[in-house]
Amino acid sequence: MARVETVAVIGAGIMGRGIAHAAALGGYRTILEDLLPNALRRAENEIRTNLDKAVELGKVTAPEANAAFERLEYAGSVDQAAREADLVIEAVPEEMESKIEIFTLLDKICRPTTILASNTSSLSITEIASVTYRAKKCLGMHFFNPVHKMKLLEVVRALETDDDTLATAVEVGQRMGKEVVVIKEAPGFITSRINAMIGNEAFCMLQEGIASARDIDKALKLGLNHPMGPFELVDLVGLDTRLNILEYLHKTLGEKYRPAPLLVQYVKAGRLGRKSGRGVYEYPETEAKPTEPAMAASDNRSRR
Repeated sequence: MARVETVAVIGAGIMGRGIAHAAALGGYRTILEDLLPNALRRAENEIRTNLDKAVELGKVTAPEANAAFERLEYAGSVDQAAREADLVIEAVPEEMESKIEIFTLLDKICRPTTILASNTSSLSITEIASVTYRAKKCLGMHFFNPVHKMKLLEVVRALETDDDTLATAVEVGQRMGKEVVVIKEAPGFITSRINAMIGNEAFCMLQEGIASARDIDKALKLGLNHPMGPFELVDLVGLDTRLNILEYLHKTLGEKYRPAPLLVQYVKAGRLGRKSGRGVYEYPETEAKPTEPAMAASDNRSRR
């Protein structure tokens, strides 16, 4: 099993900064990369806030939180972040072209022994790894949002991933405090495949006027014991991200994953969820809780 001391995370968005938080708390020297200085500053502030909250809740001690924060470093280029890393976790947007571009670059920059992992929630690790000369050292590490709270990690074995790489990723995940499941690569893995179908069906029901978004969410939370309703979850994940996943699953697994027309409409209208201030629900800055759109969601007229 490979020895991992330094972890680099590529992309300081919601997932990237959460993965960096978990890696640092797990005892790893952690380098978080983003081209945008504002993204790195925001990540640093959010990680500090989340560590302080964990101390307040008694989940970690103050010395543990401070030590984790001290292990964090920040880089403005992939080269700077990845050159010394033993494991690089890519956390860029869920687009095959972006991930292939990053893996091509990482393969040139990193040492031959460095393991490359993608945080993709649905895309083919085998296809991503095929652009490198180290396919045996490539795999998926699918974390869940918010990373510092969610316990699950899907470790995805691609066609050529070797046993040593797989065992190393499992150990890293466990040190990050995650419960690890190992999956043979398949479109959507486990959770994304099932979640996409539930969320898509919820959009179909909303479009048909069967119930309001609020009541559909309430029904799944109270009747099926889901911690979040499908619309609350898609607003958190991002409607554009969910649409990308569904389009990929539709292409690879068939008609049952065809995206609901209402979901496509919302994305075209820029209603991407919490990150844009409006998705299925609206998120005014002055309000603590999401509000439903003024028009019924089954009304297909303009909602601008």
